[in-house]
Amino acid sequence: MIMVTMMMLLILMMMMMMIMMMMMMMMMMMMMIMMMMMMMVVVMMMMMMMMMMTMMMMNMMMMMMMMMMIMMMMMMMMMMMMMMMMMMMMMMMMMMTTKTMMIMMMMVMMMMMMMMMMMMMMMMMMMMMMMMIMITMTMIMMMMMITTTTTTTT
Repeated sequence: MIMVTMMMLLILMMMMMMIMMMMMMMMMMMMMIMMMMMMMVVVMMMMMMMMMMTMMMMNMMMMMMMMMMIMMMMMMMMMMMMMMMMMMMMMMMMMMTTKTMMIMMMMVMMMMMMMMMMMMMMMMMMMMMMMMIMITMTMIMMMMMITTTTTTTT
């Protein structure tokens, strides 16, 4: 009997350990994803800067295309992040059994959702800004071009 109880305890312990490990893994994964996202964003910014530098030589349409592509990439990353978060949360939910834990997880999920939404909004704003800047730049460039052509003709 004692042996059986012991065995049961052991199994329980193992289960707990497994859950803990899973949680840890989740956290680690989240962190990794976050880090990657940050890095990617930084890279994107760098690319933007580089493009701004090379814009004078480059074709405008090409420039626009590039910008669009970068924006898309950023959006994709955000989406991916959201998905990951969701998946993590779901997994955790599945693991949790007690009511309190469930409620807590719900709260966390809500928080995450809110944060994600905020981030998305921010991204949108940034995109808008970029677009505006780009449009203004194109205008200026066009003006310059026109002036140069006129001067040459005369």
